[in-house]
Amino acid sequence: MEALLFWIFSIVGVGCGGMVIWHRNPMGSAIYLVVTMLCLSGLYALLNGAFVAVLQVLIYAGAVMVLMLFVIMMLSTHTEGGPREGSRPAWLVSGVIGLIVVFKVGALFGFGKPPEAVDEFGTIQGVGSLLFNRYILPFELISVLLLIAVIGAVILSKRDAQ
Repeated sequence: MEALLFWIFSIVGVGCGGMVIWHRNPMGSAIYLVVTMLCLSGLYALLNGAFVAVLQVLIYAGAVMVLMLFVIMMLSTHTEGGPREGSRPAWLVSGVIGLIVVFKVGALFGFGKPPEAVDEFGTIQGVGSLLFNRYILPFELISVLLLIAVIGAVILSKRDAQ
């Protein structure tokens, strides 16, 4: 049963992840991104990471996506379904080259190795110790990046109001 759920979450997640890129409507892309995040949460739950799965749904599929949807609605240019630039073979070649680059970079950093067994995976203590010990710099950089994004959205909305 777990293998079947894994394949369902994986196929739907990868398919919706591709639709985030290829969908013409930004609102539709955001909805596909929500489905991708929900599938990722299901994969975390299959790995017995209940805390991480709940955080994925509440924070990313919930709060962050609501903010992204507000920004999309605020900055919408009302040119839905416009023609894409480039030809279909160019898109295909660029997609294949992009996949090759992603796999090569992943192999360079060892992402193909099986993960080491961790007893605390997905627990509050495990997430907290990794987040505030090993990954403190990326955590702080992401918080600064989100702060810059919020300030940018406020500046863009104020410029249109004047």
